[in-house]
Amino acid sequence: MKEYYADLHIHIGRTRSGKAVKITGAKTLTFSKVIQVASERKGLDLIGIIDCHSPEVIEEIEAGILDGEITEKDEGGLLYRNTTIIPGSEIEIYDQHCNGPIHVLAYFPTLEAMKNFSVWMSGYVKNITLSSQRIYCDGRTLQKIVKSLGGLFIPAHVFTPFKSLYGKGVRSSLAEVFDPELIDAIELGLSSDTEMVKDIKELESFVFVTNSDAHSLGKIAREYQKIRLKEPSFNELAKALQDKEGRKVSANYGLNPLLGKYHQTVCSGCLHQLLRDNEQCPECGNKTIIKGVSTRIEELSIPKMNGEKRRERPPYIHQVPLDFIPGLGPKSMEKLLKAFGTEMNILHEVTLEQLTEIVPEKLAHYIDSARKGELTFEVGGGGKYGKVKKNS
Repeated sequence: MKEYYADLHIHIGRTRSGKAVKITGAKTLTFSKVIQVASERKGLDLIGIIDCHSPEVIEEIEAGILDGEITEKDEGGLLYRNTTIIPGSEIEIYDQHCNGPIHVLAYFPTLEAMKNFSVWMSGYVKNITLSSQRIYCDGRTLQKIVKSLGGLFIPAHVFTPFKSLYGKGVRSSLAEVFDPELIDAIELGLSSDTEMVKDIKELESFVFVTNSDAHSLGKIAREYQKIRLKEPSFNELAKALQDKEGRKVSANYGLNPLLGKYHQTVCSGCLHQLLRDNEQCPECGNKTIIKGVSTRIEELSIPKMNGEKRRERPPYIHQVPLDFIPGLGPKSMEKLLKAFGTEMNILHEVTLEQLTEIVPEKLAHYIDSARKGELTFEVGGGGKYGKVKKNS
């Protein structure tokens, strides 16, 4: 058994011919660039690319297989160099049981299963070429189709105010929309962590995953997890999400929730931070708010009684992504990559002393503090990210 680094939520911005997939994604975020950056720059062992239902993306993967650049693994997944790709799809559900739209992630063991899902889904969405399309069937039907194709089903960024399970989708329980038995894990999202959600009882049975939801190449692996597996593959990932046979998520690495762009409740007009979600904005007088993740989690939480036990969770490490660090510009980043190979090496393997040999001492200490979760922040909210305080 070994430890592997995984980011399971990476978008495709454009196809190789330039057609949009994730409209809000960067034009440079093509399948070929994603796998190259994830493997060679980021140093990830396992990635989930969640726009693989798009026919042109499927064609690009098939071309990579024919060229010998990509190989299909016996245990599921696609191998590019030292990185295993899990093909997936992000889908929007808004059926008669939902209060608002919900984004979910579906992953498949083989390209053939992904193709079959794409063909099926094309009959239920308006544009199969695009990412995160609304599907015109109910949530439980979608779950059953994913499972019939051997797939994994994970609700995405479940607390964000827009297009998420708890942010808009349900009043109080995921069972309002989904069959809990057909959910494989819960993706927490950028504005929450394990400690914040520990008192939401219906999540006790699920493994938590932390992923980047990358809309640009630089954002790949801003959140990720360390997973204990025999080898990086779809079948091993499925076991880890069930805590089976020694496979498991052994650590989550994510932003401090204060950095998340929906952490705090804010005025929808001027983004002034509010202490209560029923408060009129003292700055502009607006009465419309964007409810923060922290507020929504408080609504769903039930403090445990004396003696009541909670599921033991892996450590959640508040790690600041390298591109958040003040003073770490492109030139310094390239020096570090030239010296140490990948961002995973910089974040996990390199000593402070080794860092100071490559970059100025102040910057090296910033990086080291970021790795240890010792930086201080300005809080994010309303779609605006928090930021690292320069005087920390």
